[in-house]
Amino acid sequence: MSGHSKWSTIKRKKGVADAKRGAVFTRLTREIVLSARDGGGDPESNFRLRLAIDKARAENMPKDNIERAIKRGTGEDKEGVAFESITYEGYVGHGVAVMVETVTDNRNRTVSDLRHVLSKAGGNMSEPGAVAWQFEQIAYFSFPSSAMKFDKAFELGVEAGANDVLEDDGTIEIIAPVESFKLVADALHKANVQPEEAELRMSPKQEMELTTDDTLQVLKALESIEDLDDVQNVYSNLKVSDDALAALETA
Repeated sequence: MSGHSKWSTIKRKKGVADAKRGAVFTRLTREIVLSARDGGGDPESNFRLRLAIDKARAENMPKDNIERAIKRGTGEDKEGVAFESITYEGYVGHGVAVMVETVTDNRNRTVSDLRHVLSKAGGNMSEPGAVAWQFEQIAYFSFPSSAMKFDKAFELGVEAGANDVLEDDGTIEIIAPVESFKLVADALHKANVQPEEAELRMSPKQEMELTTDDTLQVLKALESIEDLDDVQNVYSNLKVSDDALAALETA
């Protein structure tokens, strides 16, 4: 997971991930709407909503925007479009498998945009289940080492049911089974630690390592997928080597 974390950090430093603040707000709004629709508008009882609100606040989304999104999700605000959450599977070139989570109000547009990007990258879309077997869902958390000493983080993670606690390059990562997600999150909340990332994500059962040039090519394609308006998250089985990370930092 550290390769993914470093790649995300590099993108943030370069301003790539947050280059379009409007697009970031759109994705966060959709997550809040869906969370409120599926679990109610109270963040104390709806854990997914609480995390979505925390993410929105971390991006400095205005309070009014957050409250409006919650009302849209609960049905108090009848305006706006209806969203649905759909996960697509495929390959992005060089045999790298991808899982793409989307939130959309027009699945035909979403499929068309995604198919275009995958085809341009030398990949293709797959039937449901053709790629999913290569991944497993996990609970994932990351936060700066400055927020908590590693020994304490390790103890916290183990007590909450985590499978692994790692520290690398100033970042602590906690990886846990899906069923331990709330336990870990509540423990961090109680310890006054605000995770930079706290989510359920798809983790590859086996990673694929390519040459540095091919890795950079695939990463560029993955970024193109992430930039699509309807895409929320992109997961792949690409292993980002130290050489590729070094090349990214100097790019």
